[in-house]
Amino acid sequence: LKMSWFWFSLPLQLLMVACLCHSIKAPTTSSQQSFKTDLFNFYHSLILADGKETTVHLLKDIPKRYYFVLEEGRALAPFTITVTPCDVPIEWSILVHKASLSFLGKAAPGDHDTQEVSKSQKAPSMVSTIFNYKGNSVETYMGMSSHSALYMLEFLSTERDTHITVYLTTDTTSGHLYPELPMDPRIDVIGIGHTTVTLTWKHSPSVLQHRENIQYCLLVNEKHNYKSLCAAETAIRSSGMKLPPTLALSLSPYLLEPQQVMILSNSELSIINKASSGEVRQICMGTKNTYTVPHLSPSTQYYFDVFVVNLLTNASAAYTGTFARTLEEPEPKVTELKDGKVIQVVLDGKKQKFYSLQYQARHKKIQFTFQLCQGQVQVHITRNGKTVASENISGLRYFSLKGKLLDIYLVQLRSTEESNSYVKVQVSPHFHKSLFPLLPESLKIKSFSKLRTCNSVTIAWLGTQEDSKYCVYKKRIEDDQVWMELQSTDRCSGPGSRHKSEKVLCKYFYDINLQRAVTTETIKGLDAGTLYLFDVYLFGPSGIPIRYDSKVVKTRKKC
Repeated sequence: LKMSWFWFSLPLQLLMVACLCHSIKAPTTSSQQSFKTDLFNFYHSLILADGKETTVHLLKDIPKRYYFVLEEGRALAPFTITVTPCDVPIEWSILVHKASLSFLGKAAPGDHDTQEVSKSQKAPSMVSTIFNYKGNSVETYMGMSSHSALYMLEFLSTERDTHITVYLTTDTTSGHLYPELPMDPRIDVIGIGHTTVTLTWKHSPSVLQHRENIQYCLLVNEKHNYKSLCAAETAIRSSGMKLPPTLALSLSPYLLEPQQVMILSNSELSIINKASSGEVRQICMGTKNTYTVPHLSPSTQYYFDVFVVNLLTNASAAYTGTFARTLEEPEPKVTELKDGKVIQVVLDGKKQKFYSLQYQARHKKIQFTFQLCQGQVQVHITRNGKTVASENISGLRYFSLKGKLLDIYLVQLRSTEESNSYVKVQVSPHFHKSLFPLLPESLKIKSFSKLRTCNSVTIAWLGTQEDSKYCVYKKRIEDDQVWMELQSTDRCSGPGSRHKSEKVLCKYFYDINLQRAVTTETIKGLDAGTLYLFDVYLFGPSGIPIRYDSKVVKTRKKC
């Protein structure tokens, strides 16, 4: 304990030790060891705060003890203790140390036994266990306490180091820290599709009483149900994800900036955390108690947990989790490609199956174009059953092939990552103008460190021999958002998804000499010492955009 805390709490400590010593007779030789143990345990305990949620860190096989007493002037008072394990099962118990009431100078009116003890002042102290529990469920104990008793809470983890949260309150007249669950806290599955599951649950009484401060959050994963939001956060954090600390530690959406997480549509906030052990998805939908979970994989078992969250206190209560298996994937169909038409294909990374496209040539020379939007994709092309091209693609990739009229081309696409991949595909005659723009040698954006000032940065990018339109966008971000912004980029998305205030400028340029096909731009009006994300979009004749690799630049703090 820090010295400042020790001196602050000294009167209370002396009171408790005095109570302990007064209520125990002078130790005999046989009881000296027990007496010393009591004192040792007392000094190695901590005071548990009343009305606050306390995080307790436990080391394996080392018990940790807390105690509490009631304020003066209250003979009897109800109290509740809620313990939330955040990882492995733990053991915890409540012990009461009953001392002589007369020592504290107060006796419960009408209590004959205690009045007798007060007269004799020789009643020994008693230590008894009034509650114990072992498991990983959220457990609440409710009881009545007298200020003549010292209550001790003991916690133990026998599996590994872990942490828990403990909430003690002696004020049962004010509002609840934790939202209330309905009488029937089960989640019902009312619909199952190939890629969707529809769930419903009964409203929390807290939602009906404090609608503006309460919301439901749904957690979806493929491993198991979680008994608390705290346990879910711990599991995600220990799964090996490389996430910013604020994101890894804070699934609770009100702690996050909206742009940190991601997908905000129709008043629903979705957070997707991708780890080596799979995908954990959280959707917060306000106070709606029916929800259809989209974008699931066919023939896959998912576990669903609903938490009702108090936005003012960040406390949550868990409904009884459920699970469901999506329907089997229908037999794969071969999609016909048509000249000049662009189609977008979503590839399931977990199944690692090929998606097949077929094209019958109407010209001898044809060109396949693939624009990778997200993930990594393997492309395999056969002509009349013989392989003509096979490779992993990135960015924009062209395959120019020569054959005979009416040749049958089969294109097979497969995600090479565990997560889903997205790719756009077009086939056209070789002489037909592609809908995609001509690309420069590199899609990287360069910034010039020496040209940075407190309110401006200078960037440059390569162009082509084709007169094209380029649009520059900027976005102010925080340090812990960089990873998420760069990883979640959809390379096929155009500026239509961007806010109008993020647009900086649009310009046309080209150069027949590729060595000189480069342009620079100085963006002014920025804030000092601030991170900005810059994007450049290239538009071809058809209007289909190509997004350059995003660039993060920080303005100078002092000039």
